[in-house]
Amino acid sequence: MANLIVFAILAVVILGSAVMCVTTTRIMRAATFLLFVLFGVAGLYFLLDYTFLGAAQISIYAGGVTMIYIFAIQLVSKRTLQGLTERVKLGRFVSYALITLIGLVTVVAVFLKNKFIDMSAQMADVEVPMKTIGTTLMGSEKYQYVLPFEFISVFLLACIIGGIVISRKE
Repeated sequence: MANLIVFAILAVVILGSAVMCVTTTRIMRAATFLLFVLFGVAGLYFLLDYTFLGAAQISIYAGGVTMIYIFAIQLVSKRTLQGLTERVKLGRFVSYALITLIGLVTVVAVFLKNKFIDMSAQMADVEVPMKTIGTTLMGSEKYQYVLPFEFISVFLLACIIGGIVISRKE
């Protein structure tokens, strides 16, 4: 019962902070709300007894990535950010809502087609050995994740190079 109460509190914190992150007009407040979202996700990891993932969430995302965002915000001149507002027109709002609805329907259809919900109920009491997790994460066979991992590494490298090129004053 206590786990359910803690989960409900964390869910309210995560959802409330996420909504405030995307609806606030001040960029530093958005970064702060993002920090609360990341701390809430770390709390969920700790609630599930995934202490390593919780610690990694706090140190890497809540600590590192959010600090990078805050430093980037502080490096941009205040004149550039001052008075910067974006008004969303009704037509764009409707198209954004439609795209969101299409994405939601797609995710629900994939969940129902592949029976993820039924599988999670069946696998609730089964503990997966660490060797299986490691092999799955670093294997190159079907349903293993080394190729997406390498793709993300190359993509992040391209983003870093792009950031360096953009930040050059020449």
